[in-house]
Amino acid sequence: MKAVVFDMDGLIFNTEDVYTLVGTELLRRRGREFTQELKNEMMGLTPQTSFEIMIRRCNLRESWRELAAESNILFIGLLDKHLAPMPGLMDLLDALEAAGIPKAIATSSARALLDACLTRFGMQRRFRFFLTAEDIARGKPDPEIYLTAAARFVLNPGELLVLEDSQNGCKAAAAAGAFTVAVPASHSRMQDFSSATLVVENLSDPRLYKVLGLEPTPKQ
Repeated sequence: MKAVVFDMDGLIFNTEDVYTLVGTELLRRRGREFTQELKNEMMGLTPQTSFEIMIRRCNLRESWRELAAESNILFIGLLDKHLAPMPGLMDLLDALEAAGIPKAIATSSARALLDACLTRFGMQRRFRFFLTAEDIARGKPDPEIYLTAAARFVLNPGELLVLEDSQNGCKAAAAAGAFTVAVPASHSRMQDFSSATLVVENLSDPRLYKVLGLEPTPKQ
């Protein structure tokens, strides 16, 4: 593995928890309920696709752009109180940097939301580049974003290790031909990760470190 590409939501940060609060408030204002079933359908998709699903399922009148703009305001307003890195992230970044393995982020989220999250932890400098919803025409589970990441690294897709927490993200990475590692969290543990090459418990899992050739293996 010559480079590592991270998803963001639910993988780098606990933003899926934040999105639950956002979706709940967004639909509360409209007399609707943000169910786990709806969240599962929206997870890992681009803003346009995910909000179009919400519009259909909840019979809303607004456009996806109007909902996305309102959602972004709610999301950023919650970050200072609720945003946190996922367990094992900082140790993994340190280990990758010590080994000289470059890193990037490929997220279905908007660039403004990515920047808002990274800025709060001063993490921009730790990644070679960022790909967001604005950089692609087809969102996950289409492989475009990971094929684009491989091209940016000037690598074959098979030389990338991709870390994903969602079914749609794993399908995208696998379709691109990347070594796909699923890191299910509480919000996605029941999803189908059969497309992943490896499923690990968290970002501290010794199996992940072994695949990357990183030492020492972190303690559980």
